[in-house]
Amino acid sequence: MSEKQTIVVNGRHYDARTGLAVDSLSAAPTTHTVTQKPVAASKARVVASAHVHNTAQRSQTLNRRSIKRPVTVAKQPATASTPRRVAASAQASHLKSAHIAKFAKHPVVTAPAAQRTMDIGPVTHPHVAKAHAISHAKAAANPVNHIPVRTAVQPRVAQAPHKPAQVIKNETLKAAVENTHKQPVAKKQRFLKRHPRALSIVTASLALVLLGGYLTYLNMPTLSVRVAAAQAGINANYPNYRPDGYSLNGPVAYNEGQVTMKFAANGGPQAFTIKQMKSSWDSAAVLDNYVTPKAGVSYIPYTERGLTIYAYGGNAAWVNGGILYTIEGNAPLSSDQLRRIATSLI
Repeated sequence: MSEKQTIVVNGRHYDARTGLAVDSLSAAPTTHTVTQKPVAASKARVVASAHVHNTAQRSQTLNRRSIKRPVTVAKQPATASTPRRVAASAQASHLKSAHIAKFAKHPVVTAPAAQRTMDIGPVTHPHVAKAHAISHAKAAANPVNHIPVRTAVQPRVAQAPHKPAQVIKNETLKAAVENTHKQPVAKKQRFLKRHPRALSIVTASLALVLLGGYLTYLNMPTLSVRVAAAQAGINANYPNYRPDGYSLNGPVAYNEGQVTMKFAANGGPQAFTIKQMKSSWDSAAVLDNYVTPKAGVSYIPYTERGLTIYAYGGNAAWVNGGILYTIEGNAPLSSDQLRRIATSLI
């Protein structure tokens, strides 16, 4: 298309393709006359085309890094060389301006440096080496109880993957239930076995009770005599010496001013009785009033520990502290036994 087509609007020529005003034409343009219908004067409004084409154009810049800032160029008439200039401008717009300095530079990628190697290898500290030597020596001496120690050069053992808390809880409960079924039920222990200290206290208390009972049994005759003497109102005593084979037979009897104890043989009918009576006699009065009427002249007097003892036919009589003591019965007691009984009552 060699010739340009123009349009005449309000007496000015415009390019039919670009819409730009054309001042001079190189060739005779083909003119198209546009006629407008008359309108009312009140409604007609003439708008100059210059005002339409001079409105602000929207920005066409997409990326400031790769496209230059658009430069305002004075309007020139459209020519054949206009599309070439526009293409050249668009081709150069992707270059970055040298005046932009606020953006960081692109990092320069270089080849990875060679891996550093140490000239001197790792050396174990002397204290660490000493500790390892001691550990190895203990392991060799007692391999059963030895727990291996991980050294610096020993590779790490891969740890098992971490389990969720819910899985660990379920496994623990399951193992506890299985152990409950497998383990036998423990027998209930007695109170004393579960409390050894209480057992010791009970044993000691029982021993004290038994010992007290035994001592009470041994001292029971003495206690009985003390009670009887208190009831009779005299100072009666229990003999510390008793002939072998004889023991107290029956309770201790008492009356007003008198206490009586009977001893019988353990394996026979023999027995003797000890009486303690309140009296105002002396030894001569005992001989005249008690021994002579019973034995006549068949008696033997014994003096021992300040006492005058009259022995006759296995019997004896003496006085001490206002109390008359007599021993009578069918037991074959010797003079020595009579004297020992008398002195044990002091």
